[in-house]
Amino acid sequence: MVFGRERIEYKTPDQVRHMRRAGLVVADTLAAVRAAARPGLTTADLDAIAARTIDAAGATPSFLGYQGFPAVICTSVNDEVIHGIPGSRVLAAGDLVSIDCGAIIEGWHGDSAISFVLGAEGALDHTLPDGDLVAAGADLADVALVRATEAAMWAGIATLASAKRLNAVGEAVEAAVELAGEFQGVEYGIVEEYVGHGIGSAMHQPPDVHNYRTSGSGPRLRSGMCLAIEPMITRGGSDTSVLEDDWTVVTVDGSRAAHWEHSTAVMEDGIVVLTAVDGGAERLGVLGVKPVALD
Repeated sequence: MVFGRERIEYKTPDQVRHMRRAGLVVADTLAAVRAAARPGLTTADLDAIAARTIDAAGATPSFLGYQGFPAVICTSVNDEVIHGIPGSRVLAAGDLVSIDCGAIIEGWHGDSAISFVLGAEGALDHTLPDGDLVAAGADLADVALVRATEAAMWAGIATLASAKRLNAVGEAVEAAVELAGEFQGVEYGIVEEYVGHGIGSAMHQPPDVHNYRTSGSGPRLRSGMCLAIEPMITRGGSDTSVLEDDWTVVTVDGSRAAHWEHSTAVMEDGIVVLTAVDGGAERLGVLGVKPVALD
């Protein structure tokens, strides 16, 4: 069903279940890539792992061939914000890596992204105590950025459970980023040129989902809306540029960036995170939200 000036696609419960299947393939793929990432591998190596995982699940990559994109995942490193093309770049300890992945099952899409700091032995768990992370060689400022970006994403997702209008998501994301910055004694940048989006029978659909406060209220949240919430936060300014490959988005000031994303469905009786293995139960529970069950 498609309604509204922006032609928002509203999904039936059965269609959301199809999206859940695609979302779980994305979750498994990101987990496989994260588990394999280590210094010495190239970003093309990570792309090959993603391709095998998606194929083994009987799914199709959302990104490969999309508007000419030449790879299965986006691999963005350090000052690269989004849309990094996998290739010959060799990963090194201390890199801040963001992986964006999409998959299709029976015509329905899932889309999610993670960020992590790479240690000598592989991706570091940013939920570990700071002392353990320092011992593993992590830059705590990068770890704080990863944490802040993920927390801002969850704040935006949780808002979908009670908000009436979509732009409440951007308000929640920006407030969470500000709070994290105050705690760290820094000012994070929120990238504004790129935003979240609707998702369903196409990877990118209306409506846009801002990661910052806006003057309008946005469309009314309704059952059947499926939305990709994806803040992109930097350790410096918010300005970006695109490299000569016409894809890779980098920070103008060279500051490092992090990117987190989950696809989420608004249902009649609540919300569910389609690309989280537990439906969002753990992280939403901390914020007082219980996701609905699809089965």
